[in-house]
Amino acid sequence: MLDINLVRKNPEIVRENIKKKFQDDKLPLVDKVLELDAEFRRAKTRADELRGLRNSLSKQIGMLMGQGKKAEAEEIKKQVAAMAAELVETEAKEEPLQEEIRKIMLVLPNIIDETVPLGRNDSENVERYRVGEATVKDFDVPYHIEIMEALNGVDLDSARKTSGNGFYFLMGDIARLHSAILSYARDFMIDRGFTYVIPPFMIRSEVVTGVMSFTEMENMMYKIEGEDLYLIGTSEHSMIGKFIDNILTEEQLPQTLTSYSPCFRKEVGAHGIEERGVYRIHQFEKQEMIVVCKPEESKYWFEVLYKNSVDFFRSLDIPVRVLECCSGDLADLKSKSVDVEAWSPRQQKYFEVGSCSNLTDAQARRLGIRVNGPDGKYFAHTLNNTVVAPPRMLIAFLENNILADGSIRIPEALRPYMGFKDKIVKK
Repeated sequence: MLDINLVRKNPEIVRENIKKKFQDDKLPLVDKVLELDAEFRRAKTRADELRGLRNSLSKQIGMLMGQGKKAEAEEIKKQVAAMAAELVETEAKEEPLQEEIRKIMLVLPNIIDETVPLGRNDSENVERYRVGEATVKDFDVPYHIEIMEALNGVDLDSARKTSGNGFYFLMGDIARLHSAILSYARDFMIDRGFTYVIPPFMIRSEVVTGVMSFTEMENMMYKIEGEDLYLIGTSEHSMIGKFIDNILTEEQLPQTLTSYSPCFRKEVGAHGIEERGVYRIHQFEKQEMIVVCKPEESKYWFEVLYKNSVDFFRSLDIPVRVLECCSGDLADLKSKSVDVEAWSPRQQKYFEVGSCSNLTDAQARRLGIRVNGPDGKYFAHTLNNTVVAPPRMLIAFLENNILADGSIRIPEALRPYMGFKDKIVKK
């Protein structure tokens, strides 16, 4: 959420930012919020005046009564009564105006970083760099489900019977590989100085609207019927919510956390859920990294976070590339974002396996996450990034580590988590 003072003093900056995100339909909202804000400030100013005048007159009444001037006191009481009626009417305007202003402010996009490339959608994202050699196998790489099924590692048919499309049973060595990757990711981040956290997997609506836009919420979140609770789509939701209405000291920053959770997503608008794949699914598990920091440090942490992902995938011998997300591909709360993509030998192209975002103070303003600094309180900056999200990551892992005989090579870093086996073989 933007600072209302920015909209008041520099509405052109807000309008230009909307244009850069190709959201011209939101341009009238700037004038609307300015109009409502002016009306709210007039009402607030008048209410303050009336309260001040009422207090002053109340003192006069006391003095006059003490002097025995009852008639004069009664006249002033009439003035106070008239003021009280106007004050009630004026105060009644404030809350609805505030609510209407907040609704609009929640829709206005965060100011994008000056380094973000301009573009309408993800087709105009810009490649930053690649790491690792993107090789093509000298044999045909099977579809990822075929690899798993050959190893008795997945059962989609049974999952469709129990739950429908977008779910799966992982079994045997593939299930163990899934858990091993998450355990390795946990330790990888702990070794980099991050504190490990297992958060709540359900959050209240005030946290949902604090961490994401209404459109994202509608497309992603599952609501618990009859309760003010939503299943999380990523542990970022709980982790940022952890700091709601907190006033942190500068000595407590940065907060560097890595969290594990299952994730639940509707995947609305995902062009359907594959019947024979685990790329887009309703349920998965993920290791995430979260940073809450001073505003001047968020650019530094942004670079640290996505490089952690690059290093993690390279430690498992998976080639990756980093894409800078263009302005039109940024969610409204994001100021800057990069996608980390893994190489697919089968498709001979890269595909997304993680996303790193700097949200500056957008989430902090919504959730009231402030820092007590030497010159007063200010809003913190928040960042998040995916360490790893199997089973999607399993696609990249299996395709890059499959051998000609159908067995799967286990990279050295992962072997302690797989009983020190160097291969998964057909039984």
